[in-house]
Amino acid sequence: MRTGNEPTTARSALRLRLALSLWGLAWAVFGLTVFTLTDHPGWAAASGLLLLLVLVDMAVIIRHIHQGPHYQPGRDIPPYEPDHGGHGEYGRRPGSPTRAGGPTGPYRGRP
Repeated sequence: MRTGNEPTTARSALRLRLALSLWGLAWAVFGLTVFTLTDHPGWAAASGLLLLLVLVDMAVIIRHIHQGPHYQPGRDIPPYEPDHGGHGEYGRRPGSPTRAGGPTGPYRGRP
């Protein structure tokens, strides 16, 4: 069910994002070390920039994790407000067309 406020109530797998950031951190440090030791300054600079981006991303992720349910709702908090429209079964208005073209759909009376 869509409520129209999904971007503001969307959830993210923060622990998975943190794990992927740690993986990226390890590779960025490895690349920076290897390219510095093998005298490739361009690639070392690129790895250093990647390392900086990974650290900023990790800081944002950790901040969101520490905010707790105010940012990332837990399993007991619904991801969005329930539909209060009362539009009948499954949120549709009675008599509105269905996707499959059922008895109230646009294909009524056609073979």
